Amino acid sequence: MPGSKLRISVSTSFATVCKRGLRTKQHSLPAAYYRGGTSRAIFFKQEDLPHDRKEWDSIFRGAIGSPDPYGRQLDGLGGGISSLSKICVVGPSTHRDADVDYTFVSLGIKNTDVDYSSNCGNMISAVGPYAVDAQLFPLIEENADSVSVRIHNTNTGKIIHSSFPIIDGEAAATGEFSIDGVSGTAARIKLDFISPAGSATGKLLPTGNPIDIIDGIPATCVDAANPCVFVRAADLRVDGNLMPDEITVHPDLLSRLDSIRRQAGVQMGLADTPAAVPGSVPKICLVASPSGLGSRDTAQKQTSADIDILARALSVGQPHKAVPITVALALAAAARVPGSMVAEVVADKKPVDDAGITIGHASGNLLVGASFDTNGALTSATVFRTARRLFEGRIFWKNDKLE
Repeated sequence: MPGSKLRISVSTSFATVCKRGLRTKQHSLPAAYYRGGTSRAIFFKQEDLPHDRKEWDSIFRGAIGSPDPYGRQLDGLGGGISSLSKICVVGPSTHRDADVDYTFVSLGIKNTDVDYSSNCGNMISAVGPYAVDAQLFPLIEENADSVSVRIHNTNTGKIIHSSFPIIDGEAAATGEFSIDGVSGTAARIKLDFISPAGSATGKLLPTGNPIDIIDGIPATCVDAANPCVFVRAADLRVDGNLMPDEITVHPDLLSRLDSIRRQAGVQMGLADTPAAVPGSVPKICLVASPSGLGSRDTAQKQTSADIDILARALSVGQPHKAVPITVALALAAAARVPGSMVAEVVADKKPVDDAGITIGHASGNLLVGASFDTNGALTSATVFRTARRLFEGRIFWKNDKLE
């Protein structure tokens, strides 16, 4: 019968497909998911990943849900914005002054980019707690109520000290400390970035100048924790207190900032051509004085009495909802460089807090400290964050290759 023939044909075809192995299966690995500062990321133990690092990229893309032409990363654990499209790999230290190694990976959302070129200051706040929770950092004192983990960031070669409370051998999740951009309170984590200057270029001022003219705009290029470029909002004829959505819908601001960023990347020695500049560094940030910018600043507590400077940063081409910690650290360093764009904006104004510079970002305010020695060299930068373990178990991803 014609109907029977059709059923046999379909059945045979399906059997043939199965026999040839054209169906793909899911793979899984142990993993954890943490919030760090105002970001989230998937954490892997390095020992659980393939020895051949060429195999990492496809695993990371599958786990995070990239590439996604819809920009939502709905088929993975990403969230459709740069601060949620991240992977952290933690393992035994390869540095004599550190307890663990930490490799940060930034993933494109609509594309296949897997970027190892930068550090993430927000997610590094979760590295110490993860190292304790995953027993990668053994606790020497059984009844200790706090710990300090020395972290070697393999992306930049820099050392960060992470200090935080512990409870019954695990990183404390509860506490009374809060950060703008994250609801509720949690345990305070102190991050000391040791000698953060020259993370990618070897110099605090990679071009040798406190100010360069890039694409017709005065800019300051600084490399502290990550390479960054700072430009005045006024020079681009925009307000310094724009919100992320306003930056996104502006007719040409994002494209102009990306052009400046790419040209700055070449001048900083990060690439030979603007097209070859990585998506994640240098980061670019608009800065402005908080004085006289309207009622919005009063509502957000970002007047000149509340903050020292306004900052609006981009992360992988998108306006950041708060501020990348590495940008905040670079800004704190730039504020102490005579003649820099940031120093000119801050001018001689007495700081709101003597402990450092108070930055007004899109979600609130952030205090960052920077220390210099008698020769003017940047010795350390300090910031306080929170982090929390959200889940741990196994993460599944589809293998896009035919078995």
